[in-house]
Amino acid sequence: MTHDRHLCAPAYGYALYARSRALPLTVATLIGTAVLAAVCAHQLHACLDPNRRVPVVALAPMLASSAIGTSLYQHSAELDRTAVRPAWPRRLAHLLALTALAAVTLAVAVPGHREEFGAPAMVRNLVGAVGITAAGATVIGARLSWLPTVAYLSAVYLAGAGMPGRAATVWGWAVQPGPQPAAWIPAVAAFTVGGALCAVRGARPESPHR
Repeated sequence: MTHDRHLCAPAYGYALYARSRALPLTVATLIGTAVLAAVCAHQLHACLDPNRRVPVVALAPMLASSAIGTSLYQHSAELDRTAVRPAWPRRLAHLLALTALAAVTLAVAVPGHREEFGAPAMVRNLVGAVGITAAGATVIGARLSWLPTVAYLSAVYLAGAGMPGRAATVWGWAVQPGPQPAAWIPAVAAFTVGGALCAVRGARPESPHR
């Protein structure tokens, strides 16, 4: 009986927060995404042609950001509103910690020169994708937060690959190689705005039966 009570012991504080946001599952998903990205990059023989990394560099951050966005779901918004301490530092730490984990694992999974579709492009795309997803969680809810990211990155991947010009570098930042400032600016801006919205307002409350 004592053993059963120990297994079902309630969680408090950070443990309760992690459990309510399914953070262990999210971390496992991010690591799995990085492993999948590494396998795909190897199968595409990207060492022979770095341009073959474009699908991996564009789609892996989309999957990782979708997992991060889903973890922003609040089972009970009243818990944050009635908490003694403000909720925004926890939300911000949540977003930054998962983004950092995803950035490190994806960068290691697909290394490469700065001028190619390697680690810098992967991190840039992840940062931008998380920003869009965080904003989506604030506007339409965490469980559908992946929709704007998938729609945007899919459209950019289909329409923006190989298109020349500075304007294409800005709106098509997800398919640009290397560390071009024009491609980093919109990605960082999206993360800053989306992260701030999510930290301050939190994910939009949703019906548990939705």
